[in-house]
Amino acid sequence: MKSLTTIEPRYQETDQMGVIHHSVYAVWFEMGRVKYCDDIGLPFKQIEDSGLRLAMIDLHSIYKKPAFFGYQYKQYTSLIDFSRIRMTFRYEIFNEQDELVHIGQSELVWLDSHLKPTNVLKTNKYIYDLFSKHVDKDFKEK
Repeated sequence: MKSLTTIEPRYQETDQMGVIHHSVYAVWFEMGRVKYCDDIGLPFKQIEDSGLRLAMIDLHSIYKKPAFFGYQYKQYTSLIDFSRIRMTFRYEIFNEQDELVHIGQSELVWLDSHLKPTNVLKTNKYIYDLFSKHVDKDFKEK
């Protein structure tokens, strides 16, 4: 499953060259993960209310083309790997001409309310089962 987030960059997200600053992509990725959870019927607040947390342990960004203020972008978020302890999301951002401008990937680990790694299958089977059935099984590294 791919979740679609429409992004309209804010002026404050640009650098002196008018290009979206590299630090902004991590924020956009988070927007995509939250939207992904909404789209599969599991709002992020519900995950946290269950006592679970997700902590980022790895983040990758590949800049294909610059992104600018004043344009709209489409970000597709996919869950490409999932286990009892970790999950990996992939992000693809396209400009208005449907050109790929950015590829990202983030790996997150499940934590309990004491911020210790936890096995989500043991702590919340419903959440485990829901994410498991939405993994993009067709994903192949490009």
